[in-house]
Amino acid sequence: MCPPRSSIPWRRNPAAPGESLERSGYDSGVHPRAVRRTAIAVALIVLAAAAFAAGYAYRVALVGAGFAAKNVCSSVFVSEREPSEALADLGAYRSAPLDRVRVVVDRAGRSVTAVLAGIARRTAVYRDGLGCVLAIDASVAALAGVMLPPTAARPDAPWPNGETDTPASPGAALARVLDDAFAEHAGGLPKRTRAVVVVHDGRIVAERYAPGITRATRLPGWSMAKSVTAALVGALAAEGALDPEAPARLAVWRAPNDARAAITPAQLLRMSSGLAFDESYANPLSDVVVMLFGTGDAAGFAAAKPLAHAPGTRWAYASGTTNVLMRLARERIGDDRAYLAFPRRALFDPIGMASAVFETDASGTFVGSSLLYATARDWARFGLLVLNEGRWNGRRVLPEQWVAFMRAPAPAAPEGEYGAHWWLKLEANRGPRARPRALPADAFHAAGHGGQFVTIVPSRRAVVVRLGHAVDRGAWDQDEFAAAVLEALAR
Repeated sequence: MCPPRSSIPWRRNPAAPGESLERSGYDSGVHPRAVRRTAIAVALIVLAAAAFAAGYAYRVALVGAGFAAKNVCSSVFVSEREPSEALADLGAYRSAPLDRVRVVVDRAGRSVTAVLAGIARRTAVYRDGLGCVLAIDASVAALAGVMLPPTAARPDAPWPNGETDTPASPGAALARVLDDAFAEHAGGLPKRTRAVVVVHDGRIVAERYAPGITRATRLPGWSMAKSVTAALVGALAAEGALDPEAPARLAVWRAPNDARAAITPAQLLRMSSGLAFDESYANPLSDVVVMLFGTGDAAGFAAAKPLAHAPGTRWAYASGTTNVLMRLARERIGDDRAYLAFPRRALFDPIGMASAVFETDASGTFVGSSLLYATARDWARFGLLVLNEGRWNGRRVLPEQWVAFMRAPAPAAPEGEYGAHWWLKLEANRGPRARPRALPADAFHAAGHGGQFVTIVPSRRAVVVRLGHAVDRGAWDQDEFAAAVLEALAR
């Protein structure tokens, strides 16, 4: 059945046999003006998509340049390693954007500039006592003028009070465990172990370093800084500057009806603040990546996030909460000079952690989630303090009940795996993937990206420090290593 004539826009012209199709007197509904509008709309969509793609690429490049500049700066000026070694660390990530970065180290100006893909530039500047900081929303000159005085010299004494002791000579069993920790096996993921220190009954019983790394080399702790931040919050609470169970009332949360004002420091420490935060590292523009390498105010970035859940009801690991705590500490101390000196006064100086360098963002707030450098021996000192329930040489540095609080499982943690900025169970030791060789149930850990660990085992009076650059997931198993260390000590 033929459709009605009005639906046929084209026909043969009977008056001109053999001619091609012509427009009839019937309208197809497709006007030239409409065609032009459609073409313009398509062109605008294409241009918008291209602009979005270009903008996205530029933002990724800026973050990548920030990552390169900051990490090379800290490696060269804080860890005192060669630029070539710092660049090799970047290469270990096997990241296409980072493969296109150009890095310039200015030793005279104590700064590092990274340019990625020729379109994005970031500069990090070194400051005495405060390490490196990205110059975002602040000038290099202004940032360079902020620094801390040198730390006091350590006493002329053996570890842990000084450094005059000779390197430990472990027994044969423990030496084999260390051999394996530093060995790279064919077909395996690179471990890149750089330092191991084992403390038993208050003294170092094993210690080893990779070539180019010494007992004086400051190494990054990454998220082990969170556990140090927890200790600093405890020191602040002991001084009466904050109540961990009372609403934090951060300045940016004081607007009327702001539900975030109810968040407590305890909830922040237990990763149950309810704040929305994307902790994924595969996404180059996730919250955690942008916070660390794309903004000059890490705490402000995190504190501006909305609530995703009611405070205290949901556990979610989020680096932003730690930086919010550092902003809270800054507000409660009230004086920036006193704030910058606070980690030394409250923690580092009392235990002789003289190498520690806590870095700030450009706004002047410590990046408590990630940016703390110290020697392996100083990381071990921190572990020994916590093992001794906050006492050092008979002096109370942290309240005993605060150490118990840090070790208590967070109520919202689904498997009891997390306390107050301390891991109580590592991922490898949870669920069906539990290892045959398990650690004692009382073991707990400060843990950071790349396989940074301070593992504390109270029942064995042991602290096991491992530092390295195992950036591939699964390249390092701290549970297995620490259990092997304890087994060797038992022999």
